[in-house]
Amino acid sequence: MSREYLAVELVRRVRQDAGNRCGYCLSPQHLVMARLEIEHVVPLSRGGTNDESNLWLSCPLCNRHKGDRLSAIDPETGGEVPLFHPRRQRWAEHFRWSEDGLRIVGLTPAGRATVVALQLDTDPDALVVRSYWVLAGWHPPTEL
Repeated sequence: MSREYLAVELVRRVRQDAGNRCGYCLSPQHLVMARLEIEHVVPLSRGGTNDESNLWLSCPLCNRHKGDRLSAIDPETGGEVPLFHPRRQRWAEHFRWSEDGLRIVGLTPAGRATVVALQLDTDPDALVVRSYWVLAGWHPPTEL
């Protein structure tokens, strides 16, 4: 499916609203070696639109793991639940950082399902990069 053009001003507003960091793993643009992507929270292939209310930032790893998913299984309850919605929900209400600052821990059904679906606590590339950020004192972020 080809993507429609997104106006430069719209992209600027989404980046600003997202604080220039991934809505899922909170990776900031200034530490990521790839451009954070404009993500459709509800994918176009699932009926989503290019409306600003459906757009957020995602790092390439999170965006690739999310794909066209809208929901996933909560490993604690076994039930299917909607994924975390970074535009409508507060990150700190659904997630926290592990003690070592490397892994994201889900606190709610949506948080736990999102952690598993997007591999927020298991992606080997993300864990290695975060370990260096922790050593440098850049991670985990203090403001959520």
